[in-house]
Amino acid sequence: MNVLLLGSGGREHTLAWKMAQSPLLNQLFIAPGNAGTASLGTNLAVGVTDFEAIRKVVMDHAIALVVVGPEAPLVSGLHDFFLADPALKHVPVIGPAKAGAELEGSKEFAKEFMQRHHIPTAAYRSFDGTQLEAGQAYLDQIEAPFVLKADGLAAGKGVLILSDRDQAKQELEAMLTQGKFGDAGNKVVIEQFLEGIELSVFVLTDGKSYKILPSAKDYKRIGEGDTGLNTGGMGAISPVPFADEAFLQKVESSIVQPTVEGLQKDGIPYVGFLFIGLMNVDGDPYVIEYNVRMGDPETEVVMPRLKSDLLDMFAATGAGKLGSYELQIDERTAVTVMLVSGGYPGSYPKGKVMHGLDKATDALLFHAGTRQEGDQVLTNGGRVISVTAFGATIEEALATAYVGAEKIEFEGKYCRSDIGFDLKA
Repeated sequence: MNVLLLGSGGREHTLAWKMAQSPLLNQLFIAPGNAGTASLGTNLAVGVTDFEAIRKVVMDHAIALVVVGPEAPLVSGLHDFFLADPALKHVPVIGPAKAGAELEGSKEFAKEFMQRHHIPTAAYRSFDGTQLEAGQAYLDQIEAPFVLKADGLAAGKGVLILSDRDQAKQELEAMLTQGKFGDAGNKVVIEQFLEGIELSVFVLTDGKSYKILPSAKDYKRIGEGDTGLNTGGMGAISPVPFADEAFLQKVESSIVQPTVEGLQKDGIPYVGFLFIGLMNVDGDPYVIEYNVRMGDPETEVVMPRLKSDLLDMFAATGAGKLGSYELQIDERTAVTVMLVSGGYPGSYPKGKVMHGLDKATDALLFHAGTRQEGDQVLTNGGRVISVTAFGATIEEALATAYVGAEKIEFEGKYCRSDIGFDLKA
C-alpha cells in the first residue's frame, strides 16, 4: 500500500523506519520529512496543517493510509476533513478526529473527562481571563508547589511549576491577561502538585479494542540531573524498571480501560495513539496529561522494541480489527540520547554541517532537526538527531548509545551524559 506520514521530527523518522520494514509497504511519502526520512521514502514540501495540499497528495499518489505524527493537524481537524470529503473518507487516518484530539488540545477538557470517568488525576480548578482574582485566591488556599497549565497547545512549554506563591500569582496574571502563552493561556488549569516519578504509557486503539505498547520515561530538562530549562526531550528509556507487571496492571484497569470506555460512552470516535503521561505516586498511577499522538523522543525507544509489523497493525487499527492483532515486544532495554544544537532550548544556529553519521554503526540514528543539501546533512533544529541503542541492561544500552553519540560531530553539539541517572540499579 502507499502510505502518507505527516511530520518532520525524530518521531516521524522512527515511524518511517519501522513502516519501511513491512512487506505491505509499496511507497512511503513523508510530508515534510527530514534528511533521515529521505532515505526511506519521498519527502514532500507540504505543511502538516495544509489540508488541501494533503488532499492533493492523497489523490495524486493513491494513498491508502495516512499516519499523523504531530498533534497540530489532529487538533485542527484533519481526520474530520477526511471524513467530510467523499473522495477521502475511505482512507484510514491514524489519529483521532477533533473531538478526541481535545484530550490534548484542552487541559480543562481532559481534566473534566477524567473526573467524569473516575480516572485518577490531580485535583484542579480552571480559570479564564475574567477570573484572575478568583484564581489568585485559589492559590492562597492550596499548598506549594503550584502547577499552572495553559489550557491549549503551547508547544510543550505551557506548564509552570513554582514554589513561590507570589510568583505563581504573577505568572497566572501574565498568562491570563498578558498573553504569555498566546491564546493557549486564555484559560489556565491550576493543579495539585503530585510527588513521584514520571513515566509514559502508550496505547494504540481502534476505538473499541486497544493494545498497550512499551512504557518509556523521557528526560525533558536541558541540564544534568534534570536541571535547567524544559526542552522537547533530551533522551528516553524503555522499559521503565519500576513499571512492573503489577503496576502496569493498575495502569490498565484504572486508566487505560476507563479512558477507552469513556470515549465510547461520550460518543467520541477515537482511532490512533493515546499517550498517557503518568506519575507513580507511592505505587499508584495518576494521569498528568493525555497526548493524542506518540511522544518524542519516546517513539525512538518504543518503536524499536516492537517486533510486530507496525504497518500491519495500523491497517488493523484503521479497519477496526485491532482486537485480534498479536503484539510482540523485544524484551531488551532500548535507550536514546538526543544531540542538540548549542543554545537550545533558547536561540540556536542552524545549517551546521554534520559528520560521522556513517560511523555510529552499533546504534540507530533518528533524525529530528536535519536537512539534506547535496551530499551534506545540515542541522535544522534545536533537537538534531537521536542515538538509540539496545542492551540487556540500561547501563549496557547507554554505553553503546554514548559511543555512537561521540562519533557524530557538528559545531555546538551538546547532549546530556546522565540519561537514566535515576533508574540505574
